[in-house]
Amino acid sequence: MHFVRYLRRVFVVLALLAQAACATHSATQSTDPFEATNRRVDKFNERVDAIVLRPVAVGYKNNVPAVLQKGVNNFFGNLKDIWSTLNNGLQAKPMQTAETGLRVAVNSVFGIYGLFDVATMVGIERHSADFGQTLGYWGVAPGPYVVLPLLGPSTVRDTAGWAVDNRYDVWRTEVDAVGLRYGGSVLRLVDKRAGFVGMDTSLNEVALDKYTFVRDAYLQRRKAATQRKPSSRDGDDGDDGLRNDQ
Repeated sequence: MHFVRYLRRVFVVLALLAQAACATHSATQSTDPFEATNRRVDKFNERVDAIVLRPVAVGYKNNVPAVLQKGVNNFFGNLKDIWSTLNNGLQAKPMQTAETGLRVAVNSVFGIYGLFDVATMVGIERHSADFGQTLGYWGVAPGPYVVLPLLGPSTVRDTAGWAVDNRYDVWRTEVDAVGLRYGGSVLRLVDKRAGFVGMDTSLNEVALDKYTFVRDAYLQRRKAATQRKPSSRDGDDGDDGLRNDQ
């Protein structure tokens, strides 16, 4: 009798585990229906990174004086703040728009075109925003997860947002000299990659499946970035509530 009850419990547990597995599989299928292709693109990106990007970034990090690295990072961060100011405005966030715009003004004037981050020194916060975030903020669903060649994690919505970000990138639109424009773009890419040196090694050590870890982390981060949250600083957000579908 006890054995029968035991078997019954075992079957119940197995049924619950099967349902959980099916639910997890369905959730994965809905967010990552292109997983097979995404994994192939991800492997391609990792090979390119291992052969080209990471060695260049490590050389840059180890051989370029830290003060110059900081200046490069500050300069391109200031250009990004210009676009962030516009996107914060498109998201109807007056405080973030004003604060990020003030950062641009302070760093451009007193920080010598952004080479020095004076705004952070005096306590002016950065509120990064992009067009994919703006779309999500106004209710555009993220769509399936995709891994873009060379660019990495994205979604259908964020890919469309990236196209707009890239089209109106200040460095791309305002610098006429072709050599300077492309040279600066490469420098910005190397500087960005250098910021992840060390973190990539740790990720490889802790993640059983790096692809899944990066995908889930990316989707959670973007979901948080596109939620409408009531704020004491922005009266316009009011009682709109949370967006849980981005």
